[in-house]
Amino acid sequence: MVSLKYRTRNEMLDRFTPSLSVQRVLAGSQRPTKPAGPDVIALDMGEADFATPAPIVSAAVDALHAGYTRYAGFRGDPELRECLAEAVTAIARDRYGADQIVVTHGATAAITAAVLAIANPGDRIVLPNPTYSMYADAAYIAGAIPVFVPTRADHHLNLDRLEEALRGARMLMICNPCNPTGAVYTRAELQRLSELIEQNGVIVFADEAYSQIVYDDRDFASMLSFPAIRSRIVYAQTFSKTYAMTGWRSGYVAGPREIIEAIALINMRCSFSLNSAVQRASLAAMRLGPSLSTPMIAEFARRRALMVEHARAIEGLDVRVPEGTFYLFARYDLDIPSLDLRERLLEAGVAVRSGLEFGPDGEQHLRLSFSVNPENITEGMRRMRTVFEQFTQHAPVRSS
Repeated sequence: MVSLKYRTRNEMLDRFTPSLSVQRVLAGSQRPTKPAGPDVIALDMGEADFATPAPIVSAAVDALHAGYTRYAGFRGDPELRECLAEAVTAIARDRYGADQIVVTHGATAAITAAVLAIANPGDRIVLPNPTYSMYADAAYIAGAIPVFVPTRADHHLNLDRLEEALRGARMLMICNPCNPTGAVYTRAELQRLSELIEQNGVIVFADEAYSQIVYDDRDFASMLSFPAIRSRIVYAQTFSKTYAMTGWRSGYVAGPREIIEAIALINMRCSFSLNSAVQRASLAAMRLGPSLSTPMIAEFARRRALMVEHARAIEGLDVRVPEGTFYLFARYDLDIPSLDLRERLLEAGVAVRSGLEFGPDGEQHLRLSFSVNPENITEGMRRMRTVFEQFTQHAPVRSS
């Protein structure tokens, strides 16, 4: 009898077909499948190698001793939400209340909850690309249709193409500063984009996770600073990048009350509340602010210069200096798809990200992270140069 049940169960699993949501994600995503080994230089990671600042860690420990070991409210710690509302108010120059904030398990949970709360099956979600791959994945899960719109050669917005794509769309998802390209969109181009948003009545998911990581005294313009479309903006942030808190999984969304109500409902059903002590640590990070992040950003700038120097010495690699983030998104002139080139580089001991992961217009690009220490940048780029030299010596170069 036991044997029969076991056999029947296996037969059931053999016939198992994942849901349509899973099938859509698998069909649409381009993700690396081979993990990096212990001797591989990892230039593919979206996190800094810095330790989380000690005051944040201490705040978490103190919170645990103070009894923050139970569920928080499903929208988030009230004191943290008040603090976040003040921060968003300062950016928007318009009052946001704590009831317009939902604390999430990082920006990733914010993305999925927002798309599920806003988009219906068949809705079009516009994605200027190359862009963060989770946006398309969330669209696939919801049964919505990601509409990839290429950016310009300098990775800034192609406003003519966006004007066409936004007609009849439900959402626009924009990453600024952009992962993976490092572009920081100007106020002028965002002003024009805001006019298109207003004309077409779309809802905007504004992911500004890298807003503090901007170089060369460049001005950063938040989507919240355009009052005409503020009632259509879902603003997303995370503590991961600015405060080296990737493993803490702390993020949040802010927006109009009606939209936030819907997002809160989905967030509650999917993941409920973030760890209570982590939220107290996030509150400490908010209160300490730039005193913690400024030294890290200065180090990113030094590492950027180092990676750009090495990259420009590689024949077949076209380098555009990133304006923000900690990524170099480089176009290459070799006759090989980016997923295959990623595998060749991995065999040579350096892990990078395939440009195709970030949308169809990311093909013929690689994303390199300079969030690692200078020694690893130097050695990783040396290994990369060796692979490129093998190609340029023995393989035809793609014509421009």
